[in-house]
Amino acid sequence: MSVMLQPFKYTNYGIYPKFNWNISIIRNISIFLDYILMTMSFERIREKLNILADAAKYDVSCSSSGSQRTNKNKGLGNSTGMGICHSYAEDGRCISLLKILLTNHCIFDCAYCVTRKSNDVQRAAFKIQEVVDLTINFYRRNYIEGLFLSSGIFKSPDYTMERLVRVAKKLRLEENFNGYIHLKSIPGASDELMYEAGLYADRLSVNIEIPTISGLRLLAPDKQHEDFTKPMLAVKNGIDRYRSEKKIIRSTPTYAPAGQSTQMIVGATGETDKDIMYSATHYYKTYKMKRVYYSGYVPVAEDSRLPSIGSKVPMLRENRLYQTDWLLRFYGFNVTELLNDQHPNLDVDVDPKLGWALRNLQHFPVDINTADKRTLARVPGIGMLSVNKIIQARRFRPLHWEHLKKIGIAMNRAKYFIVCNANHWYHKDMDALTLKGLILKTSQGKFRKNYSTQLQLFNE
Repeated sequence: MSVMLQPFKYTNYGIYPKFNWNISIIRNISIFLDYILMTMSFERIREKLNILADAAKYDVSCSSSGSQRTNKNKGLGNSTGMGICHSYAEDGRCISLLKILLTNHCIFDCAYCVTRKSNDVQRAAFKIQEVVDLTINFYRRNYIEGLFLSSGIFKSPDYTMERLVRVAKKLRLEENFNGYIHLKSIPGASDELMYEAGLYADRLSVNIEIPTISGLRLLAPDKQHEDFTKPMLAVKNGIDRYRSEKKIIRSTPTYAPAGQSTQMIVGATGETDKDIMYSATHYYKTYKMKRVYYSGYVPVAEDSRLPSIGSKVPMLRENRLYQTDWLLRFYGFNVTELLNDQHPNLDVDVDPKLGWALRNLQHFPVDINTADKRTLARVPGIGMLSVNKIIQARRFRPLHWEHLKKIGIAMNRAKYFIVCNANHWYHKDMDALTLKGLILKTSQGKFRKNYSTQLQLFNE
């Protein structure tokens, strides 16, 4: 009678050795040693995960909007265009991903980076197969819906990028994983590797980090501005190539369906909001970015080139930059209207649209029943959703104040800039400073109540 060997027994609490006394004592010792090695390996992977997940928390450019990679061949997962890494989808769902570094070893010594080579931190590195196994096992346990993989640069940019690509390639081809994958582009990586990365990843991103070339030279003298823009251009060209080939050959492989994004550090150097947003506009136009993210600098080390420890960038400044970004992408504003030499920084007391309106009172009041879409979108307190509702509703009847309240516009701001049914709150003898004080007095409590909601909206 043959003996079925079951060297390990699986329980809800883990794995422990189950000895079979029908076999030799040497075999049982071998089983026990295998168990010890497995336990040590598990503990080491958990230690790596703690280190490399914590090191990845400073990267905020991890949404997945725009990707439409559906499940095929009975594989694992879907990427349906929703936000990732605790972003919020349109239906209110919070969606998560495994967000880690491949390694926090780095050959560069950028002053602003927590993983720079001179920083005394605990170092770790994942093997390629370990990242693949973690992703699949976490997905099967419903912990995550995708992978966000970045890395410090070790040996060389190409060596690092090649390992990132191998992770994505294994997930797609060997594990048949169809979930969301976001790979960080390594500055200085070759065009060939960048193109291959786009074949397996949903989104690619290379963080420009410092908004200006002078700031980069100051804090990261080992890096060149071209090291960042070269991968961006390679991804842009790859997307353009895919779109043109797709028109002719329908079987053309999908290339980076969610596009590319980048991230800027706010407050590490002396850049104004104007410098930051002018740079962001350049990347949107030149490299067709899906998103530019703004991350307040977190002081992690004493350095004469950096703000002192404890001088954290106010979150409100980040919020104002995101609001400005939103206005540029969806409301038809030009960056020179919001920020220029006369107004190089955003007003933290009011949102950017209200700030622009207070500087341009000659354009108001606006007749709510006759103004075109572009003009309505520039009225403080009226969002694009409300603009579309107003245009639809006024086709059937003239709108009154009570209609606007039901539509949902922010009357505490909008009423001073519009005319409705020949009535208006605007007084021509009221200057911008007086009007600003009046709006803040009546709406400051509401701003505070909705502040967390605004942050969530503009970070999606």
